[in-house]
Amino acid sequence: MDGVQAKSSGLFQNRVFQAIIISGLFLQIGIWVRNFAVLLFVMEKTNGDSFAVSMISVAEFAPIFIFSFIGGTFADRWSPKRTMVWCDVLSALSIFAVLITLVFGTWQIVFFATLISAILSQFSQPSGLKLFKMHLPMEQMQQGMSFYQTIFAVFMVLGPIVGTFVFESFGINVSIAITGIAFLLSAVALGFLPKDRKLEENNGDTTLWEEMKSGIKYVLQKRDLSLLGLCFMGAGLGLGFIQPLGIFLITERLGLPKENLQWLLMSNGIGMILGGAVIMMFAKNVAPQRLLTFGMLSNAIGIAIVGLSTNLWLTLAVEFFIGFMMPCIHIGINTWIIQSTEAAFIGRVNGILSPLFTGSMVITMSMAGILKEQFSLVIMFEAAAILFIVGMSFILPLFNNSINVKIVE
Repeated sequence: MDGVQAKSSGLFQNRVFQAIIISGLFLQIGIWVRNFAVLLFVMEKTNGDSFAVSMISVAEFAPIFIFSFIGGTFADRWSPKRTMVWCDVLSALSIFAVLITLVFGTWQIVFFATLISAILSQFSQPSGLKLFKMHLPMEQMQQGMSFYQTIFAVFMVLGPIVGTFVFESFGINVSIAITGIAFLLSAVALGFLPKDRKLEENNGDTTLWEEMKSGIKYVLQKRDLSLLGLCFMGAGLGLGFIQPLGIFLITERLGLPKENLQWLLMSNGIGMILGGAVIMMFAKNVAPQRLLTFGMLSNAIGIAIVGLSTNLWLTLAVEFFIGFMMPCIHIGINTWIIQSTEAAFIGRVNGILSPLFTGSMVITMSMAGILKEQFSLVIMFEAAAILFIVGMSFILPLFNNSINVKIVE
């Protein structure tokens, strides 16, 4: 136990880790205040028009399809510190431009508050993974990812509360201003990162297109990354089936008013916080592919039970269990990518794998409502559980393998 505490102490004394965590805190505050301010503002302006509300999700997810691979390729070309700082600064400037337009112009500009920062995040997020790769010892990497993931879990519980409070207390203008300030403070925190250093000599003659092709070739030549991509697709297809249908668990399976959905979300979020904390303590002793396998299997079991349950307390308990095991998936995936990928390819690998998950999720998400009417809510959740099992089956051959970086010619 003393050894774990010593390693934790060393991790929290790491200057790069400190800067990334503080930056992440400010970013999460800005993102959640923005997301709920935009959602509630659009609901207010359009009287709950479903098309307008759905456009918020389009503004958030479309950049992942269009810019994830491009952003990852540029992230491999550019210095990570400079990339992340400039992305936060440009996000803040775009937010303030939206604020000015809101005050003097049209309210529809509010969609760009989500769109522009979502685009820029496709450049900055893989740069963050590169910084973990460059500055954290291998034995601290998974523990660092665990703590970082715990921050996301905390904000899944607190974010909606903070975002709603700010909007209802101060309105859209102050909410957007707080978002811009939070992004600027994130950039300031990242300014304390050590100066970027070159990982290796890059061929300055390569074009963007050649680097994109080499990224695809890299993933295809590495069996573990290819199998991880197939696992991504299975999880995305499964999650897409149930993501829009959570409200129906409350109204149809449990026979309760729709407002009770908040208790399911809170139970899930508390589980994620505790799960992230527990995994942070033991992450070093568990290989990332095993974490991911445990997470996929646990989610499959939990989703199947939730779909069948007609008891509120059972559903809440299983939602807590799903949340508790969810960090196994997120931490396993990110640690796997970092450990298995050469630093020069991290941006492109992330840019290839992320759209596989999101694209698969959007495909089944768009079909979920229609299929639920044709079949039933129970069948949808059981199908999602099966897809999680299918996704897990792709990585089972690697369960006992060690993940190491192998140079791909």
